[in-house]
Amino acid sequence: MPETMRAIRLTGPVDIDGLVVSEVPVPDVRPGWVRVGVRAFGVNESEVTSRRGESGPDFSFPRILGIEAVGVVDAVGDGVELTPGQKVATMMGGLGRRIDGSYAEYTVVDAANVIPFDTELDWGVVGALPEMLQTAHGSLTTGLGLRAGQTVLIHGGTSTVGLTAVAIAHELGATVIATTRNPDSTDLLAKVGADHALIDDDTLQSALRDIAPDGLDGALEFVGATALPATLSSIRPGGTVCFVGALNGAWTIPDFDPFTIPTGVHLTSYAGAADDLPAEALARYLGAIEAGTLHVVVAGVHRGLDAVAEAHRALESRRQPGKHVVVLA
Repeated sequence: MPETMRAIRLTGPVDIDGLVVSEVPVPDVRPGWVRVGVRAFGVNESEVTSRRGESGPDFSFPRILGIEAVGVVDAVGDGVELTPGQKVATMMGGLGRRIDGSYAEYTVVDAANVIPFDTELDWGVVGALPEMLQTAHGSLTTGLGLRAGQTVLIHGGTSTVGLTAVAIAHELGATVIATTRNPDSTDLLAKVGADHALIDDDTLQSALRDIAPDGLDGALEFVGATALPATLSSIRPGGTVCFVGALNGAWTIPDFDPFTIPTGVHLTSYAGAADDLPAEALARYLGAIEAGTLHVVVAGVHRGLDAVAEAHRALESRRQPGKHVVVLA
C-alpha cells in the first residue's frame, strides 16, 4: 500500500482553477469504518458552494471535497463485514464536509454509509447514481409514500435529482407530471418518464387542474420554498407536498403563515441519509438501468482527478441537463 495518494485538498476558498491535485497521506482505516478505492464520483452543487467557502457550519477547511463515491473496498476496520474488492457506493454522513471526501484515490467512511452492489454498468454511469438515487428514492418513498397509480408533480424536473425522481416515479407506476422553464427540455422529461411535461410559467396551475381536476396526490418541490404556496394549492385533501430543494435559492418563506397550507394537505421535507437507499433498492434500480427501463441522465464523463476543474466548469455552465461524473478507473 502506498503511503501517499493523489487528491484535491483545499485549505481555503478557491476559484475553479484552484482545484489542483496534490499528494496527501493515504487515510488510515479504523474500527467500524471502510477505506474505499475511489473509481468514480458525481460532482454536486454543494461542492461548488464549499469550494467557494459558502457552506454552513458543518463544513470546514482544510478539506478534500466530494460528498459521494463509488468504488471498491480496499480495507475494513474491526467489526465491518464487507470484503476487500467488493463494489460499494457511499454518500452523506459528513463526507466531503466534516470528513474528507471523494476527490481522491481513497476515502475512508463509516460503514453505516456504505452500500454494496454488483453490476457490470460502466463506472461513468454508476458514479452518477449515489446522491441522485438516494435523494430521489428517499423523497418519493419516505417523503411522499408514493404508490403505483397515483399522480405526482416533480416541480423542477430538469434538475439532476428531479430527472432521477421522474424516472423512479415512472418506474414505480405513478402518473408523472414534470416541469421545466425551458421548452427545449420537454422532450428530455418525456424520455426519462414524464407523462406530462409542462412549462413552469403563469399557465402551470391551469394546466395542472386540467390534468387532475380534483388535485394531485403528491408533489416534490425542488424549485424553492417560495414556490410552496402554489404547489400546495394543487394538491387534493389527504395529498402531500415534500420540500426537497431550492433551485432558486429560497430555502425559507419570510413571515410564513401556516394557513398557507390548505386544509387536509400534508407538508413534509426530506434531507435523507444513506440508509434511506437500502441495498435491495439500489440493486433493483441498477437492474432497471441495465434493462433500459430506468433512464439516468449523465451530462458528461470527465477522466481523472485533473479533470475535476473541467467538471466544475461544465456544471456551472448549466448547458447540459444531468449529472457530471469524474471517473478515476
